[in-house]
Amino acid sequence: MLWAGSKGGLEVRTSAGGVTVLRGRFPYSVPTTLQGGRERRREVFQARAFAASVADGGDIHLLVHHDFDRPLASRGAGSLDLQDTDDALTFEARIAPEMRGVGYVSDFLGTLAAGLVGGISPGFRVSDDGDTVKHDGEGLMRVVRSADLIEISAVTKPAYPQAQIEARNWTPEADGSGFGYSALNRWRL
Repeated sequence: MLWAGSKGGLEVRTSAGGVTVLRGRFPYSVPTTLQGGRERRREVFQARAFAASVADGGDIHLLVHHDFDRPLASRGAGSLDLQDTDDALTFEARIAPEMRGVGYVSDFLGTLAAGLVGGISPGFRVSDDGDTVKHDGEGLMRVVRSADLIEISAVTKPAYPQAQIEARNWTPEADGSGFGYSALNRWRL
């Protein structure tokens, strides 16, 4: 599973009834540099890259730092709504007042209020033929057309924009014909 994220869009509000509402946005068509240097590695998600996952209605969780032991909301529990548009994947999560007594939720809300957490980072798997990697004058560019959304996380340092992702496979084919991928070596952590 891989993660990407955007620092541009986590909004927090608490209602009079004590429900904390988190809204977030992962923008499409905004390239980021994952690795600088001589052989730059960049990535961009095309519009509606997560459309199939959003449309199928399956359970997707909102997590703290990609940790399934620290859930904040989920579609299965009815506390997470997702929308996929041409501009962005957006979500709204509702954290019940009872969750404030849970240690990691209290810690998360405290770090969020202090401005230490604020990025959005989806956990995803790229489907077969869901991406392309091309070499251009600026290095390598991965274009994600279709990916299975597994979870969304609130994170300290998202990959979008200007953050980094580790352990990507950027190995060209030995014969120079393109970039070799298999299910085993494709962009894994």
